[in-house]
Amino acid sequence: GGGLIAGIASYVKRLRPDIKIIGVEPAGANAMYQSLRDGTKVVLDKVDTFADGVAVKTTGIETLRLCRELVDEIVLTDTDDICVAIKDIFEDTRSITEPSGALAVAGAKKWLAEGGHKNKRVIAITSGANMNFDKLRLVADRAGSGEKEDAMLTSTMTEKPGEFRNFINILSGAGLTRGGPAGGRAITEFKYRHNAELTAKTGRAKVFYSVETASRSDTELMVQQLNDAGLATSDLTKNDLAVRHVRYMSGGGATKEHERFFKINFPERAGALRMFLDTISDKWDISLFHYRFTGELIGGVFLGIAPMQQAQVAEFKNLITDDLGWDCEDMTEDEACDML
Repeated sequence: GGGLIAGIASYVKRLRPDIKIIGVEPAGANAMYQSLRDGTKVVLDKVDTFADGVAVKTTGIETLRLCRELVDEIVLTDTDDICVAIKDIFEDTRSITEPSGALAVAGAKKWLAEGGHKNKRVIAITSGANMNFDKLRLVADRAGSGEKEDAMLTSTMTEKPGEFRNFINILSGAGLTRGGPAGGRAITEFKYRHNAELTAKTGRAKVFYSVETASRSDTELMVQQLNDAGLATSDLTKNDLAVRHVRYMSGGGATKEHERFFKINFPERAGALRMFLDTISDKWDISLFHYRFTGELIGGVFLGIAPMQQAQVAEFKNLITDDLGWDCEDMTEDEACDML
């Protein structure tokens, strides 16, 4: 709720009023940022719990007053930023911080990079090392290669003989190789499977692949280069549904008629799955189900229901939110679902 930054700011500003105090919050748990921006105490509807040490819905009354007077700026970061910061700290010190402990490093890097600041002395408060070992797998997946980015892409090509060779040639023209040179663009993952239904409808195929790039800006440049070369390409790197679920499921499975997809967040505790299945009963036919344990307090399930008409969506969502108190979001139109 702002206790750490309020205390530090009160002490530092009294001794050195010229020192800037910059707070850092996850973009999905930014109660202080919104409260300072709006000039009033804000209560969030939901909170991203990846950095559970700072996952609060609102600020304290006194801490908000102090931050309004003493804090110069708030920087927002995402999960990937935090994971890279955890890796940076480990490589420098051989110490492993929890996500909220690495939050300040992630924010400092972003503030320096986006503001073009040079020759600045910046101190990041790394407070917290209560790391769940199971969460390290997710951190390693999302951290990529430090300053580099593990870009997740999907491209569409015509489904005909020889087109795959043309696809590879376009990738090569954009500097993509398998196990590429240091500092270059290297393909780290590639998935393709013939999808008879998609081909019959559109005459096209989709491929899913990951590329190690130099940075976020390099990824954006590469996607533009691929599209300019005639390869319709989308960047799913920041698509949470693709990163957490679809990348493990993409393939050529046939979709069912009137199928809809949902993302459901639930508390990680024993009996949660049984409770969920008892609640939805046999009225709803599950056509897809994906869950992967990440060590977080809140788990995520990617769910398919078929058949389901548009008019039934609200009824299903209300069943999850009202009866169970869990978050439920209709993801049917999300770009990542095109990869299923």
